[in-house]
Amino acid sequence: MTRSRLISLLGSYGVVLALLLLILFGWARYDNFLGFFNITSVLRYNSMFALVALGMCFVIMTGGIDLSVGSTAALGSVVAALASSHGAWIGLGAGVGAGLCVGLVNAMLVTRLRIMPFVATLAMMLAASGTALLFAENQSVSVSYESGFTSIGQDNFLGFPIPAWIAIAAYVVGWVVLNYTSTGRGILAVGGNEDATRLMGLPADRIKCLVYLASGGLAGLAGVILASQFGAGQPIEGVGWELFAIAAVVVGGTLLTGGMGSVGATLAGVLLLGILFNVLNFENGKGWISLSAYWQSVIRGLFLLVVVILQAKLSRSTLVAREH
Repeated sequence: MTRSRLISLLGSYGVVLALLLLILFGWARYDNFLGFFNITSVLRYNSMFALVALGMCFVIMTGGIDLSVGSTAALGSVVAALASSHGAWIGLGAGVGAGLCVGLVNAMLVTRLRIMPFVATLAMMLAASGTALLFAENQSVSVSYESGFTSIGQDNFLGFPIPAWIAIAAYVVGWVVLNYTSTGRGILAVGGNEDATRLMGLPADRIKCLVYLASGGLAGLAGVILASQFGAGQPIEGVGWELFAIAAVVVGGTLLTGGMGSVGATLAGVLLLGILFNVLNFENGKGWISLSAYWQSVIRGLFLLVVVILQAKLSRSTLVAREH
């Protein structure tokens, strides 16, 4: 294998390699790290972040950003909890609908009023957070346990957590859309050069509307899982979720400037960050060191920085290798 080919493979699959190395480290160091309970717990909890990161991935591929996903998830959890007494499907639809409403407003602000995505979604982050607190009257909202709503977040299907099945289905759909549809090609084209996309006659505004709607809907779905998994709508939950989602997308190799990205690598980025948190919890359990939540955040931030720097160096090396 040539050096340029090796560099290209590392640039494309660096996040997968880092994920595999972290899993091997955990397997070698901790008892029951690859046990069924730990695996399903990690997948169940991180399914929410996976959904939020998927929506963020599509938004960033168009050259935009969505800072409202955390607040949207919190709003979705509150709305779903309030509607859960009418049935699981009603609660699910209400939570996703709340997210779609936020996504629609974001889309209109960005495409119709031409407000910068950073500013538009920042405003909606504050608005969604305030709305969640108003609906919840500044407290957690208990879900209905009689309607079966909690089964969405707490039950298994074929021995596998239902939230993980939902996330897998979303990623399969996202992968198909990105790689095998004209919409997927349009998303990358808008992110690569929006002006050129318009000159070619592609519906740039419609594509941007779709990605913000998808981001809002997926964040609302994450909120439904949050409420059903923990038994309550959480109006103050979701703080920092947008940063986790951006981190997972960037670690997965998606350019913040848009025009390039991978759904599969984004999922690997989510798992990498989620398993890192799991490793730190196991390390606390061994008793050799005691890392508070603050130190865990510092370590995860440094780890993220190292991975992003390596990804950037590999990407530049890949471009140089291709030129030669």
